[in-house]
Amino acid sequence: MFKKYFLISIVVLNFIFVPMRFALAQDLSQDIADKAGYGPTNSSSLSTTIGKIIKIVLGLLGTIFLVLTVYAGALWLTAAGEESKVEKAMGILKTAVIGLVIILAAYSITYFVLDKLFEATLS
Repeated sequence: MFKKYFLISIVVLNFIFVPMRFALAQDLSQDIADKAGYGPTNSSSLSTTIGKIIKIVLGLLGTIFLVLTVYAGALWLTAAGEESKVEKAMGILKTAVIGLVIILAAYSITYFVLDKLFEATLS
């Protein structure tokens, strides 16, 4: 009984005091940057904004791929020998991998072409 209350109290205290550690942390990198003369800038170009959007979209697509992979794996594991469920799981897994390959190939080709285009026009 004592062990149960002890573990519960440890968990409760962790939920109370662990977030405070992050709230009391100092951001030393920003202080050092300010002292060195590299303060925050508010200017953002169109290319920077598009790059941020692409980064967010690729992160979301990676998350969707992970969810589809886990779903297909769970479907396969719970198939219990039913051939239709196994085929459905394999289909989901195949389409998820094909979609990821297409997305990464499109990103790589676009990055390569734009890099060579900017290199040719700016040099």
